Amino acid sequence: MFDGLRLAHWKPERRPDGFLILTLDRADENVNALSRSVIDELDSMLERIALDLPKGVVIRSGKAAGFIPGADIKGFEAIAAKGQTEDWIRRGQLIFQRLAELRCPTVAAIHGHCMGGGTEIALACRYRVASNDEKTRIGLPEIKLGIYPGWGGSVRLPRLIGAPAAFDLMLTGRALSATSARAMGLVDKVVEPSMLLETALGLLQRGAKRPLKQRFLAWATNTWLARQILAPQITKATARKARKEHYPAPYALITTWQRTGGQPIHAALKAEAKSVVKLSQTPTAHNLVRIFFLMDRLKGLGGKEHGITHVHVIGAGVMGGDIAAWCALRGFDVTLQDREMQYVQPAMDRAEKLFEKKVKNEAKRAATAARLVADVEGTGVAKADLVIEAIFENLDAKRALYAKLEEEMKPDALLVSNTSSIPLTDLRANLKKQSQFAGLHYFNPVALMPLVEIVKHDFMAPEVERRLAAFCRAIDKLPVPVAGTPGFLVNRILAPYMQEAIIAFSEGIPGAVIDKAALKFGMPMGPIELVDTVGLDVAASVGRIMADFHGQTLPDAFKVEPGKRGKKDGQGLYKWENGRAVKPEVPAGYQAPSDLEERLILPLINEAVSCLHDGVVADADLLDAGVIFGTGFAPFRGGPIAYVKSVGAAKLKSRLEELSVRYGDRFKPRQGWDAL
Repeated sequence: MFDGLRLAHWKPERRPDGFLILTLDRADENVNALSRSVIDELDSMLERIALDLPKGVVIRSGKAAGFIPGADIKGFEAIAAKGQTEDWIRRGQLIFQRLAELRCPTVAAIHGHCMGGGTEIALACRYRVASNDEKTRIGLPEIKLGIYPGWGGSVRLPRLIGAPAAFDLMLTGRALSATSARAMGLVDKVVEPSMLLETALGLLQRGAKRPLKQRFLAWATNTWLARQILAPQITKATARKARKEHYPAPYALITTWQRTGGQPIHAALKAEAKSVVKLSQTPTAHNLVRIFFLMDRLKGLGGKEHGITHVHVIGAGVMGGDIAAWCALRGFDVTLQDREMQYVQPAMDRAEKLFEKKVKNEAKRAATAARLVADVEGTGVAKADLVIEAIFENLDAKRALYAKLEEEMKPDALLVSNTSSIPLTDLRANLKKQSQFAGLHYFNPVALMPLVEIVKHDFMAPEVERRLAAFCRAIDKLPVPVAGTPGFLVNRILAPYMQEAIIAFSEGIPGAVIDKAALKFGMPMGPIELVDTVGLDVAASVGRIMADFHGQTLPDAFKVEPGKRGKKDGQGLYKWENGRAVKPEVPAGYQAPSDLEERLILPLINEAVSCLHDGVVADADLLDAGVIFGTGFAPFRGGPIAYVKSVGAAKLKSRLEELSVRYGDRFKPRQGWDAL
């Protein structure tokens, strides 16, 4: 059947019973990312298959890692640079449609990751079977790159599982477990990994009938009339989460689906391609793809070898307790120490809730919980490969603790501090093994924030940085190495942003107006709500350190009243009820100052430029990555330095100079602007 074809990536096997198994095992990569050569080979095989029809076709992966993670993004970037995006998308569509039109049954046998183009190949098959392995995840995450599924996924998925479920999947980019995909109707069978091929062959022989309710929903929500009714509702729900001017892809997806109601699939595919090509050329898509590569860079900083199996955390407060729980969740043996059990128990209770949420299998949940042990006596110190200090921010207390720890720790164990502001040169001063000491600064809430700052100092061994980066990846965090200057990277950049918000608030500008200005720029949370969330006391502490660092005076607006520290007290700049800020109504007719957005954002940008100039991070890409993943800085803008380059350094510097005349020296451009 395939005589004369030169196949590097696909391994076809024609079985004696007449079934054909196509195994994808990409030759030049560890995963089956869909490159041009991979889909060109598939096209050549499908041409032969259509002429010499087997009884059925199974598509599976030859990689242990998973099925198909999606399109090769690096390859896509090269294609886009040559102006061949439309050809690439249309070619993929036509090849997948050729698969869908085969006159024999087809089934995708899915084990491990199945994302993007991998899911679109599966959707082009008549049936889908997935393994029940916990690593099996199925999704369409293209929206996170500023586009949406363009190889037929946005056309086929709503028709298969119904529009509401399809849009929930495509607009969030979330990945489903095999059982969730089965419940939704995305896959037909879920089996043990060892039964995957056998079940796939069984589907080819006997088929699978979908429940009547699923079939009716798929039809009823995709009629022309249903699309006209549902599209405005989906758009309204989307607008609550993302602005159209910031993220055009969700709106383009909804509009294209609405307009193609009643059209044959070839017309719908053409409309899909036209829309996705247009989106791929937007600044949002370019910036989100850049962020994808930045994330990849952070993941690869330390390799995989870290030599850490046992972690000991000292300080069972919110940060220490949650760090300990997260490390246990990610497979490490963890001991958690504090002065008395009454301080450790709340952290253990929070950990139990985290494990309930993250680990659905009861046996695995019990094993996870067993890895986290309360250790008031501190016996875990002697066994630990990594000791994390997370006590209160007091230099003398931390130094006294380190002196005691050094007497008990293993010779090759690493000691790190989760300090958020104290310079490491001060912390390490009395240590005997300064080369094995570092900062490992997590962000709150630990379970949600992806970034960890690896804080360096002049005596730290390079191997320690590498091991800590590898450890961060092992616990599914993104590491960014930063210099041990006050505030490090993220807090240093956030401090002037929060300071200006508090000053504006003290001037009488309503908090809701200040927050709205920041949200309009693209920040994930308004700065007044952010200050209340982290705590006015914490904001004042960091602000004081940064003011001293810059030779300034902390504004009087930072006064913290007892019992009014913010969310944790139920009262701060806002009143808090049930974990939500209660924002007072803005007076009717109130007009926000025209320069409010600039007053908030430009101090943050100014500090970012200063950080780059001072060498807080190695380069602009790492700075942008750190600020995006550490603060949620408007991802569609690509990071502070990318924003400076897009708007123009001279223009922004000039605007800062104007603001400094109007509001004071805190707006004066810092060093580093001229280099940009």
